[in-house]
Amino acid sequence: MRALVLALLLAAPVSAQTIEDPEGTVMAAGREDGSEAGFRDWVGAFRVKALEAGVPASVYDREMRAALYLPEVVARDRRQTEFTKTIWDYLDIAVSQDRVTLGRKALEKHADLLARIETEYGVEKEVVAAIWGLESAYGTYRGDTDTLSALATLAYDGRRAAFFEAQLVQALEIVDQGHVGREALKGSWAGAMGHTQFMPSSWADFAVDFDGDGRRDIWGDDPADALASTANYLRHWGWVKGQPWGLEVTLPEGFDYDQTTERVVKPVSDWRALGVAPAAGGELPEGDEASVLLPAGHTGPAFLIYPNFRVIEKYNLADAYVIGIGHLSDRLRGGPVLAADWPRHWRALTLEERKELQAALVALGLDTGGVDGRIGPKTVAAVKAWQKAQGLVPDGYPGPDVLAALRSPG
Repeated sequence: MRALVLALLLAAPVSAQTIEDPEGTVMAAGREDGSEAGFRDWVGAFRVKALEAGVPASVYDREMRAALYLPEVVARDRRQTEFTKTIWDYLDIAVSQDRVTLGRKALEKHADLLARIETEYGVEKEVVAAIWGLESAYGTYRGDTDTLSALATLAYDGRRAAFFEAQLVQALEIVDQGHVGREALKGSWAGAMGHTQFMPSSWADFAVDFDGDGRRDIWGDDPADALASTANYLRHWGWVKGQPWGLEVTLPEGFDYDQTTERVVKPVSDWRALGVAPAAGGELPEGDEASVLLPAGHTGPAFLIYPNFRVIEKYNLADAYVIGIGHLSDRLRGGPVLAADWPRHWRALTLEERKELQAALVALGLDTGGVDGRIGPKTVAAVKAWQKAQGLVPDGYPGPDVLAALRSPG
């Protein structure tokens, strides 16, 4: 029982391959009416589109007859933890000592497999293991939600209808082609599947048969195909072996915090000349492109991030997730804990508070890319501009202090 509870806790903070709309994109309003009857009407109407996409009528009728509307899936889609918790609360679980300890055991147990995957795909074994650890607690909790029901629910909901409709069609094709039985097609609430939580389209594009049994099996107890598929995914998106995802750094006295954004990219040599240095000592790893990131503002840890950071973003866009993967991989390699403290006296803003903050910035003539509660590059830039105008450190962090000041101008 303790093993199951631990697995649930370890798997809790992640949402695999999350597809977030870019800031400023208008998203469709949900069309679900919260009823099983409405869902069944949608299933009937979607049949035409699925058959046009190539799903056999017999397969659609058989599998979708068993699909259920899952209101809890819609609720979870609205509150993904990477976007609603503070980064330190997220990382406390994502890179917990339990997860590090279990990860090192997994690396030892699967040493030969992971070494062969690293050789074949050019992705460090610790990075593959870190994704495995965050996505399914090293395979111990791969999710128990019926994938077809989850995808159909999200497609019916309508907030990201086109995306989830395509995922549903692909999942039906997986079943039709005999890659996995319906009873084993289970995963996360968002329709992600297997040891490393691939969406159906990612399975179609990147899954590999690494063990040579003729199947691209990411669902079974043997993790070989899933781990190799993850390495293949990262290689496709440009992973560079031997280059870090990023590292914690210290910033010099008088540093220009207006340069702390992914939009400011410089050669590492330029950052070194400005006095940016590894928090753990030594020299900054070489690189032609790097940016300084302050995920909790200037009072928290600073990171110098490399192109591999953006490769991990292909799995999940949240900075918390990317740093979680990167830092966990470092810890699995024997690296230290983060040196700087997080500003734990702050809390995460609620969705309504984030919207209020954006609305206040817009009222001042600043472009946040919309008033939707999603904190992306445009909102960060707007916060920076406001901070500079106020004579504050322009770190772009939309914390409770910024909201309080915007509520009480002057």
